[in-house]
Amino acid sequence: MEDPPKGPFPTDQKGPDAIAEMIPPETDFTSGEFRQAVGEFVTGVTVVTTLADNDPKGMTVNSFSSVSLEPPMVLWNVGRDAESYQYFMANDRFALHILHAGQRDLATLFATRGADKFSSTPWHSGNNGIPLLDEFLVGLECQVSHRYPGGDHTIIVGTVNRIHHGQAQAPLTFHKGQLSSC
Repeated sequence: MEDPPKGPFPTDQKGPDAIAEMIPPETDFTSGEFRQAVGEFVTGVTVVTTLADNDPKGMTVNSFSSVSLEPPMVLWNVGRDAESYQYFMANDRFALHILHAGQRDLATLFATRGADKFSSTPWHSGNNGIPLLDEFLVGLECQVSHRYPGGDHTIIVGTVNRIHHGQAQAPLTFHKGQLSSC
């Protein structure tokens, strides 16, 4: 018989909650210090959109990553206190738009609570009516595959159903709390 795997993960529990239970709750830093530390990592900037009662909804997200090539999957995180949280929990389809350097104002608009995000933003309906912005580097239409709890966020994993290519430009980036370009 094979020995069970060694490491910090339990072998008799399943799911993300079991893993979260293994992380020690004590830290020697504040959440602000943690935000500053991870802010050293340069990320791209995206806008994620969905529908709620036939109304377009969206938010700026920089917690985006590819997960798998076969099948093509991506993930992103949404804060449980985000204005759009309930819409992304209720709809199993979303579009993720990777922004270019000229879209700083758009990223700021979609990050602003209470803003009318779609009245001045050109968009059209994509697959199954999900709003697609008219301008981006790359747009991905996705179907939710999984949702996992992740502290004060929910991790959303989606299977990519369609890829749209925009005009080639430098990407919009986020570093140390600031939007910039490469």
